[in-house]
Amino acid sequence: MTESENTLSEDQLIEQEFQALLYDYSQTAHRQKVEIITKAFQFAKQAHKGIRRRSGEPYIMHPLAVARIVVKEIGLGSTSICAALLHDVVEDTDYTVEDIEKLFTPKIASIVDGLTKISGGVFGTQASVQAENFRKLLLTMSEDIRVILIKIADRLHNMRTLEFQPVEKQYKIAGETQYIYAPLAHRLGLFPIKTELENLSFKYEHPDTYAEIEKKLSATEANQRESFNRFVAPIKERLDDMGYEYKFEARIKSPYSIWKKMQEKHVPFEDIFDLLAVRIIFRPNTTMSEKDQCWMIYSALTGIYKPHPERIRDWISTPKANGYEALHVTVMGKDGQWVEVQIRTERMHEIAEKGLAAHWKYKMGYADESELDKWLKSIKELLQNPESNAMEFLDTFKLNLFASEIFVFTPAGEIKTIPQGATALDFAYLLHTELGEHCIGAKVNHNLVPLSHVLQGGDQVEILSSHNQHPQHEWMDYVITAKAKSRLKAYFKKEERKAIQEGKRIFVEVVEGMQMKDQIEGQLQRALNYYQLKMPSQLFLQLSKGLIDPADLEKAIRPKQKSTWLRYLSNIPFISSDSNRQNSAAKTDLPQKEQKRKSKHIVLSEDNMGKEYVLADCCHPIPGDEVLGYKNDDGMVIIHKRNCPEAGILKSSHGNRLFSAEWDMHRLNTFVATIEIKGIDKVGVIIKLLNIVSDDFKINIHDLHVTAQDGIFNGILQILVYDTQELQDLCTAIRKIKEINSVLRID
Repeated sequence: MTESENTLSEDQLIEQEFQALLYDYSQTAHRQKVEIITKAFQFAKQAHKGIRRRSGEPYIMHPLAVARIVVKEIGLGSTSICAALLHDVVEDTDYTVEDIEKLFTPKIASIVDGLTKISGGVFGTQASVQAENFRKLLLTMSEDIRVILIKIADRLHNMRTLEFQPVEKQYKIAGETQYIYAPLAHRLGLFPIKTELENLSFKYEHPDTYAEIEKKLSATEANQRESFNRFVAPIKERLDDMGYEYKFEARIKSPYSIWKKMQEKHVPFEDIFDLLAVRIIFRPNTTMSEKDQCWMIYSALTGIYKPHPERIRDWISTPKANGYEALHVTVMGKDGQWVEVQIRTERMHEIAEKGLAAHWKYKMGYADESELDKWLKSIKELLQNPESNAMEFLDTFKLNLFASEIFVFTPAGEIKTIPQGATALDFAYLLHTELGEHCIGAKVNHNLVPLSHVLQGGDQVEILSSHNQHPQHEWMDYVITAKAKSRLKAYFKKEERKAIQEGKRIFVEVVEGMQMKDQIEGQLQRALNYYQLKMPSQLFLQLSKGLIDPADLEKAIRPKQKSTWLRYLSNIPFISSDSNRQNSAAKTDLPQKEQKRKSKHIVLSEDNMGKEYVLADCCHPIPGDEVLGYKNDDGMVIIHKRNCPEAGILKSSHGNRLFSAEWDMHRLNTFVATIEIKGIDKVGVIIKLLNIVSDDFKINIHDLHVTAQDGIFNGILQILVYDTQELQDLCTAIRKIKEINSVLRID
């Protein structure tokens, strides 16, 4: 194929993708503004001309893909489509935001500007700069939510094409996605996108586990389809009799959600029973409220199948904060399996699938402030006292993203939404910052409770306060909400600033009292050296708190006279030159150590263990585990399991320090692994267990702890194994003991 033919075929491919975008747009209810979209496409195509992605395809294919996600999967209109097409123009070319504004509209330019400010990810090598970028994103988001919606679409396409990135970059991007973008999609009601982001992150972080679960899901697919058809058959008859137009959807649990449940419950795939959920999506009659009709269908359903009394969720009377509405009930199927059924109208289903865009579409004409509007308002409040540390700020913000919600009542009967696990003190801060700062306790359902009392759904809460009360540092352990944490941190920082000023006053007073007013800077450095402190603020804080006595400070900074013989020795040439030689030698050694490794991949062998890498104490990886490396400040690479919580933080905050790693062990070293064994407490069962470990597998036991109660035993067994394969074989053999119920590796 000639170069011109190749260019022609690429142009055809680009045009084909653009026509697909216009078709997706034509299927929406938006007022058709094809002209401005075409103009944005032509402009972006020209701006990115000659640039290619890592995959080798023309760069313009990426903005086109993002624009298609924006319109088809999120449901946004022409302004957002144009911004999606133009989102990389300012960052990657010589065009400016002002150029975009002149050629298009101020709103499109504003959204592109918001997207440009957060390019390259939420996290970066300069954490403080990225934290400021993220604050700008949140501020823009509270003004125009389309910025974050397009950013999520951008991230989704990047995740769909992540295979073309180097392994260590995959870890960083997947970790960042799991840490912030999936929770954001969840909070904004974009459930299909949230699920796909989680699955793709899981796929690149744990490829072997992902493939194994996918394989097992495929093997159960035929059975699940048969179960679904059998389950919905009698419901169809009942809904036909009621005269409804409806459709059923089968929702199979995603690999990530299955894996998460396996981790939480410490059970294998075979013990996950609620793989199938069923959605009933119906068109309501106009003669009756949607809520009443959902309950009518619930009544019909529970006339066929018995409901689980503790697993009914009414998200119609009190929608979730992201606008989600549905009626959930779990019923027992004819085959003895629990099945979750979600009952929704078509309107509710669109909101569930497309989140905010659909929510605002249906909100037109309603004056009430939704929970979503309140959440966006809370973002502005959070930004009033942002953290200086990037990760702390993001952690505080993230607190409210994935939290399940409960509903509690004020003494006047007003309903309030608060995250599950929130305390009386959280509730006080939710009502008002001043109320939180002076809170002394609460009455929950008319009973007196402490600040740390965890609230339950349906509680009626009255906050008690006193002007003599002020926040204490232990209050940080009592709260879980972002607002309460940020307000407490702001209060403590304010108090700390006052204390530092007081400490500075004491220091200056001491120096002036020693007749050294003109030597304050020098005496300050002398004091820092004496107390081994790095920052003046640390010294001032300790002075104000009384941890350093002003009399001791005076001794610390009073100049000491050298003895006569020391002054004489320091002037001898051979002593000073020798020490200089040692210093210069030490300096020349340092850069060599710092430049020891530049590779982003490490092979884990017996030879370099302890020299180039060490195994993390938090998760105890062993050969065969999926792992990654993190280079610390000392140049040592710490090896973590990829699903280690600590590794999750590192992936999202220090992506530039990550290493891909592979095992190259030759069964020379053994590693400690811990397994938990549960079973029926019968005579001889422990002997059988020990025989398998010691006699059959010749594995050394490091520690064994067994407890038994009411005929059930629980054993924690620490053993020395070579790798995960040996450990898996051992677990399989132990499971064959008929009295054993479960065998699981724990960290």
